[in-house]
Amino acid sequence: MIRTLLISLMLAGLMACSRPAQTTNEAVTITVHIETERGDITLALYPDAAPVTVANFVALVEAGELNNTSFYRTVREDNDRPDARIDVIQGGAGFDGLAGATPIAHETTEQTGLSHTRGAISMARDGVGTASSEFFIVVNDSTNLDSGPGGRNPDEAGYAVFGYVTEGMDVVEAIWMSPTGANDAPEGYSEQWLNPAAAIHSISTVN
Repeated sequence: MIRTLLISLMLAGLMACSRPAQTTNEAVTITVHIETERGDITLALYPDAAPVTVANFVALVEAGELNNTSFYRTVREDNDRPDARIDVIQGGAGFDGLAGATPIAHETTEQTGLSHTRGAISMARDGVGTASSEFFIVVNDSTNLDSGPGGRNPDEAGYAVFGYVTEGMDVVEAIWMSPTGANDAPEGYSEQWLNPAAAIHSISTVN
């Protein structure tokens, strides 16, 4: 009896260690709905894993700050650097972000246990601790965006994943494959700037 119980506990522990955080049924999640001109996207955010990042995003959502913004950038094989390629779409108010948005502390993937796999939503940033309002969604696994050596960013801190798409990856993919070359692109980004941008009508939490 005791031997059977010990074996059961060991197996449960191994399963918990090997199970990706994004598929853990026991995890507390916050559901967010993104309404775009191309269709709708549903997210599950993980406040237990990334409390600072989730709290910041939810605050922006509930204040209506991300309504009437857009997905404005796509990164894919035909316009990305070949040595560290990623597949993502980036959204929010634009490269400069929302006026007055406060930068937040950086939560690494090593800390959260989340990874830049297909469907991950993560915060865009410049230096560590500069993320505020701009975010991106991963189309195909891009784990070189995780923290640690050998990643895309030389500072090795990676980017902050805080949730995953649960519905609407077809919409994400459609935006990702859209034409680029907008005239208003920041210098050096024309090949990644969507033309036209994909409008985000609203982002809201779901009770």
